[in-house]
Amino acid sequence: MSMYFSAGSTTAELSAEDLRQGLMTALARLEPRDKVLAIPPDFTRFHSRAGELTHFAWEYYGRRLADVLPAIGTHVPLTSYEIARMFGDIPESLFRVHDWRSGLRTLGEIPAEFLREQSEGLVDYTWPAQVDRLLVEGGHDLILSIGQVVPHEVIGMANYNKNIFIGVGGAEGINRSHYLGAVYGMERIMGRADNPVRAVLDYASREFGASLPIVYVLTVVSRNRAGALVTRGLFIGDDRECFEKAAELSLEVNFEMLDEPIEKAVVYLDPAEFKSTWLGNKAVYRTRMALADGGSLIVLAPGVKEFGEDPEIDRLIRKYGYRGTPATLEAVARCPDLAANLSAAAHLIHGSSEGRFSITYCPGYLSREEMEAVNFGYADLNETMARYDPAKLADGYNEVDGERIFFIANPAVGLWAHRSRFS
Repeated sequence: MSMYFSAGSTTAELSAEDLRQGLMTALARLEPRDKVLAIPPDFTRFHSRAGELTHFAWEYYGRRLADVLPAIGTHVPLTSYEIARMFGDIPESLFRVHDWRSGLRTLGEIPAEFLREQSEGLVDYTWPAQVDRLLVEGGHDLILSIGQVVPHEVIGMANYNKNIFIGVGGAEGINRSHYLGAVYGMERIMGRADNPVRAVLDYASREFGASLPIVYVLTVVSRNRAGALVTRGLFIGDDRECFEKAAELSLEVNFEMLDEPIEKAVVYLDPAEFKSTWLGNKAVYRTRMALADGGSLIVLAPGVKEFGEDPEIDRLIRKYGYRGTPATLEAVARCPDLAANLSAAAHLIHGSSEGRFSITYCPGYLSREEMEAVNFGYADLNETMARYDPAKLADGYNEVDGERIFFIANPAVGLWAHRSRFS
């Protein structure tokens, strides 16, 4: 068990060359490898710097980098344009598509007793440790798991073994882990490296994944004082230590603790990154611990054209809507279609305000009727962006025609909370 490279601080701004040299240093410390698999995130994590790091790995290994398997989880596969934009001139022929419903290998099963204990009795099922069969059958002697550590709604802090067992995992494991996190409570999980969902994945890594030759390449990214995204840290290793170092730094630079609850928040979703409420609801769950009771959240979503990226999940969101935890749990208990898609049920909980504050979406391609049918408010995108112009607003508090609003340019890179809701 080793740390091969560690660099970062709350003030660091690592350049592309810094990342390149850090990765090269780490790879040089490994024994020679003949067949390498890279597992970066998908395009929704474009700002993670994982695209550049994957390219640097390709530079280092050349033909020995045999496969690139983006950890798309339940998301749609990358397009040719997205591959080129995120990964540069790595040949598209190296990219494989993960199918979260088939093409899997089950490494083992975690007993229900462990999940009951971790969830404090809230769930009572086993958990299958599933991965894309390429990890097991591909003959690779090195698996580079590349990604960003940032606060996350399902697992507290993103990445590490989540990239393996969720990112290139199977439907059942994704469904059950997401549901575990949702019923346990996001406020009890977000921003915490240790929680029930992480405990499940750590169990899977320890008991079933030890034979996989995985090295983790983890970044921490945040905004600097000028509002630009910068890389604060790079941590590379083959065990939990590199994740713990990244999570500790991420909590310092990605988590904003507010002295007062937010009465009105305006969140902008970059259209190149956010095309569905499945992703766009980061605007909801990354701010829900900061919003005041009776407050309001406005989501500027010019690229949003659907609810779920998967047709079946899109149908389920439209059918059941974002109606809070009690209504969702009741629907799971009585409706087989939702019970068979627990990640969708978890998402419905994640995207709800639980009635505490209002959520108004301003989507580019969905109608008022569609938004109101899933229990969101609706406002015209052009009119709302004319009032709250993202190009003129800075992250944090702004005055707009005498109105005080809290603006967030990208909810994916942070977590916001009022002190009364995080302890």
